[in-house]
Amino acid sequence: MRIAMWSGPRNISTAMMRSFENRGDCAVVDEPFYAHYLAHTGLDHPGCDEIVARGETDWRRVADALTGEVPGAHAVFYQKHMTHHMLGHIGHEWFDGMQHVFLIRDPREVLVSYLKSRPRATAEDIGVLQQADLYDEITAATGAAPPVIDADEFLRRPEAHLRELCAHLDIAFTPRMLAWPAGPRDSDGIWAPYWYDAVLKSTGFEPWRERDLGVADRHRDVIDACMPTYRRLRERRLSV
Repeated sequence: MRIAMWSGPRNISTAMMRSFENRGDCAVVDEPFYAHYLAHTGLDHPGCDEIVARGETDWRRVADALTGEVPGAHAVFYQKHMTHHMLGHIGHEWFDGMQHVFLIRDPREVLVSYLKSRPRATAEDIGVLQQADLYDEITAATGAAPPVIDADEFLRRPEAHLRELCAHLDIAFTPRMLAWPAGPRDSDGIWAPYWYDAVLKSTGFEPWRERDLGVADRHRDVIDACMPTYRRLRERRLSV
């Protein structure tokens, strides 16, 4: 079972990776196309030089690793992907044999969080538009709509959502997915010190709370570009 979890940045994607890794039967990989993305775009992300120097910058080798031998010979291979890392020249042949899942979050929440680590953002930086393109592509190719998880609703009922997702994927749910030890993992990307402060301290999914959705006027164009797409994907979310 190879699970491709498609998310944008500043979502609950790393906590979800923790959840699956804690199952005991699951290997995980953290944003495997990130080094290629930075090497190709030249974008100035926190720790970018180290990420490019130590990561795999050949997307074909990344795809081969994702479809090759599962680390540790585990039964489940969870792959945490950022949709904006999938640049247009990257082939999608490796999608075959993957169980695709989409993890979405209100772009206003994403942007507020994202701007804490980078001073500027575009609609392409937060991945929502790319999520829709991939969702449509995978639905057309497979003839079945992949599951969509809305982060806000997930945090209200994490166990119910995980049970529903596991049932969809035809793997057993385990309560181990709801809690994990605090601290770093060998599986964390080398960018963890720049982005994972909250997750490194976590022992489970954060309790749901009301969010500040206020966005400064200078970022309104990003929100205006992303909200219709987010709403369309949200209409297809798992309802539990």
